Formats: sequence, C-alpha cells, structure tokens
Amino acid sequence: MLMPEVDKNHSFIHSPTPLFQSIMAVTHQPGRFPPSEFQTGLCSFTSDCGTCFYGLCCFPCLGCTIASDMDECCLCGMTMAMRSVYRTKYNINGSLCNDFMTYMFCQICGTCQLKRDIDLRKEQGIF
Repeated sequence: MLMPEVDKNHSFIHSPTPLFQSIMAVTHQPGRFPPSEFQTGLCSFTSDCGTCFYGLCCFPCLGCTIASDMDECCLCGMTMAMRSVYRTKYNINGSLCNDFMTYMFCQICGTCQLKRDIDLRKEQGIF
C-alpha cells in the first residue's frame, strides 16, 4: 500500500497509484471432485456384509482401519471429524450437523458407510 505524497504546505499531491487495491473474496473453493453423495446409503448393510460384520464385531478396529486408510491417527477413525474431513476432501454433500447426528445416533452405520465409500473409491482408482 503506497501513501500519497504531501507537499511543504501539508496538502496532498495526487498519487498515481491507489491507496487500496481491491480484494476479491473466495466464496467457493475449486475442488478436484464434482459435488456428490456417498456411494452407498447409511444403512446399506447388504452392499458389503464383510464391512458390516467387521464394524459390529470389532468397531474400534474398523475405526483404526479407516484412520490408516486416510493416514490419520488411529483414534480419529470413529469420529465425526474424520467423516467431515473425508466429505470435504471428496466434495460429498452434507454438513457438520448431519455428521454429528449420524455419529450421535448411528455411529456404527456411519463408520461402515465411510469404510464402504473408501473401498469403492480405491476400486475406482480415485482414493
């Protein structure tokens, strides 16, 4: 930012450069992926029975597997934050409120849905 010059009478001399330059706010971050939904439903247990069984029998292990897939701490795999990070990374529609409600009332279903989506994206070569 350049300041205008002042002459000896303390009056301003017109400066050819503006005092303030316009700033453009970014309201939409360009993403690598088009907006989408999760590739399976929250309760699509039959689309991958193995993941469902894994989540029911050893839920903490499933969380660690998800965290490992996403290069995160093992304790982060079963949290609302992990789902939100994943949704943001792959431009999946939703909100923090939806993520909270999913993990508050359907934690196993939400975690299994996340793992199914990760596995499908790996098969598609976009993970």
